[in-house]
Parts: sequence; C-alpha cells; structure tokens
Amino acid sequence: MSLSASCTFRITNPLQCCLLFLQDMVVLTHELAKISMRLDQPLAALSLYSEAADRHPSDIGLLLGQARVHEALGHRQEALSLYQQVLVLDSSNVEAIACLAADYFYSDQPEMALRYYRRLLQMGVVNAEIWTNLGLCCFYAGQYDICFGCFERALAMANDAALPDIWYNIGQVAIGIGDLSWAQQCFKLAVALDPNHGEALNNLGVLQIKRGELQQAAGNFRLGVNAADHVFELHFNSALLAYKQGDLQEALTQVAEALALHPDHEDSLELKKQLRSQLPAL
Repeated sequence: MSLSASCTFRITNPLQCCLLFLQDMVVLTHELAKISMRLDQPLAALSLYSEAADRHPSDIGLLLGQARVHEALGHRQEALSLYQQVLVLDSSNVEAIACLAADYFYSDQPEMALRYYRRLLQMGVVNAEIWTNLGLCCFYAGQYDICFGCFERALAMANDAALPDIWYNIGQVAIGIGDLSWAQQCFKLAVALDPNHGEALNNLGVLQIKRGELQQAAGNFRLGVNAADHVFELHFNSALLAYKQGDLQEALTQVAEALALHPDHEDSLELKKQLRSQLPAL
C-alpha cells in the first residue's frame, strides 16, 4: 500500500503541471507546492510560488507559502522579509505578525516582540498561548509587574493541552527570579499534566541534582529521553550525571547522542574529550 501511495503522488505532479499551464489558478499552485513538499522537494515548491507571485504580485497566500518553505529550510532572513511584505499588503495578517513576534523574541528583542503580541490582542486574537508569550516577553523586558498577570490570564483560559507548557514557562520565570522551590513545583505540575514533557523533566532533573537527589534526577532524565529523544539537554545531563557517578560507558553513549543532535555543543565536546582520555580503548 505504501508503494501505491508513493506512485500516486508522483503521477499527480505532472497532471497538475498541465492544469497549471492550461489555467493560471493560484489554488493549483498551492496544491502543487504541497505535493512538492510532501515529495521532499522544497526548492521545487519555492520555484512554483515564485513564478506564481510574479504573475500575482499582490497575492498574500503566495507570499505566506514562500515564507513557510523558507522557514522549513532554515532561511530565516528570507522568511522574515516575506512576512514583512505580507504586512505591507495586509497589516492585520495574524500569521505574519505572530511569526515576526516569535523571531524578535528568540533574537533577544523581547520589547519588539511585545509590541507585536499586543497588536494581536488589540485585533481580538485572545488565547492562552498569546497571554503566555506576552508574559514571557514582559519578564525578559523587565516588566515584572505585568508578567505574572499575563500568566494568570493564560492559566484561566488554557485547555488541558496548553497547561503543561504554561506551567513549564512559569517555572522558567521562577528560575529567572531565583525561586528554585517554586520552579520545581511548576515543573512537577507540567510533568503531572503531561508525563512526556521532555523539557520539564530535564529541568526538574537539574533542580533535583542541586538538591542532592541524584537517583530521582537520573530517573527523570531517563523518562525524558524515552519521551522526547530530540531534546539534546536530556542526553547531555544524563551523560554528565553518569560521568559523576562513575558510569563512563553510559556517559559516552549519552554524550554521543547529545552531539548527534547538537554537534557544536561545547560542553558535550569537552565531556567527550574527557571520556576518551579515560577510556582509550573506546
């Protein structure tokens, strides 16, 4: 059945090319670009969007399509430029505003991100995620008096799926203000609501190490690795704890996993170097 499905996708591609050639419709461009992405051909999708945008320069959907593909490819500047073009054409486009706000936040410009998230609120886009992001931006912008009010609103509006991430973010804020006991409680709540929350399990383990609870920390790291194998911090912290407990083989295995996910992580590289010097046979 898998082979049949794959063949269907590759047959549909030239058929839609013919349709697109015979009738210039934006919707066909979107469908053909989706197929190209499913076939792992992002450059082909970009080419389709670009050609269609030349014919329809004011079509916001085509610009957003290009921006999404660039984001998937890791082309940050190209995606940002396209989102800004979208806002020139439609200053109330929610996707463009949200993406620009997130980029400003992760670029260490929380004040700029705050402006965009407030704009979404003014437009009536009100949900738990927006309030959580506002709370984080206020915290990192130094507006502590507003920060916790935003998190209270987020908790009041959140559904069961959103609550673990909100408590995790509150825990991060608690670490930022130095209240480690409160942070630990927040991470425990996040894990209770979502036992597979890898980031919360990782931070909970780190705090437990600070309290001398090494066995509990090791258990949380193991749970985190099983639930969220993509979180490299879990592998590194597992490796570091195993190294301190004398389990060098386990430490080497975990640090290799961490470097597979984040090859340039300096602490992992240093730990691997130390392990290699102590285990020359490996």
